This record gives sequence, C-alpha cells and structure tokens, in this order.
Amino acid sequence: MFAMAIPQLCPCGSITKEIVNEEDTYYYLPGKRYFICKDFENDGLHYRQPWVMGVQEEVERLKQKVLRHENLLRECEALKAQVKMLVKRVSELERLL
Repeated sequence: MFAMAIPQLCPCGSITKEIVNEEDTYYYLPGKRYFICKDFENDGLHYRQPWVMGVQEEVERLKQKVLRHENLLRECEALKAQVKMLVKRVSELERLL
C-alpha cells in the first residue's frame, strides 16, 4: 500500500480530504467514505483510499506505537532498578571511606 494510515497528502502535493459518495447512500446505509485528493482526477496520479482502509491502517500504526512505548517503559523500569542498586552501592562505599 502506498500510504500508511490516514493519508495527509496526495503524491501530487495536494492535501487529502474525507468525502462521502452520495451515490452509494441508502436510507439504511450511509454512503461509502473515502480519503481523496482535493484535486482528484481519475488519471492514476491522485490518491483515493477507502475510509475503512485508512482508519484500519491508522489503528495498526497506533498499536505498533503503543507496543514500542510499552517496551520502552519496561526498559525504563529495568534501568530504574539498576540505578537504585548503584546508588545503594555508592552510599555503602562512601560509608567505608
């Protein structure tokens, strides 16, 4: 897939916007939603992505980010324990001097 998550810019440089396809709207089902280049032309040079795919990719990207942060927190806790141990050793050595 070209873009990860909710696209902000089209490859042409224009911003993307969220639209609803009114042709697919029924009383029981709202129209299909898309992220689309504001200057969209059906020439293959502009971006058009179904809304569901963009949101799904964004959720996956955020899950990965949360996982990385959880790992960093675990590493910080381990470092915190090491610092406490080193502070204790330093204070013991200072008492000996």
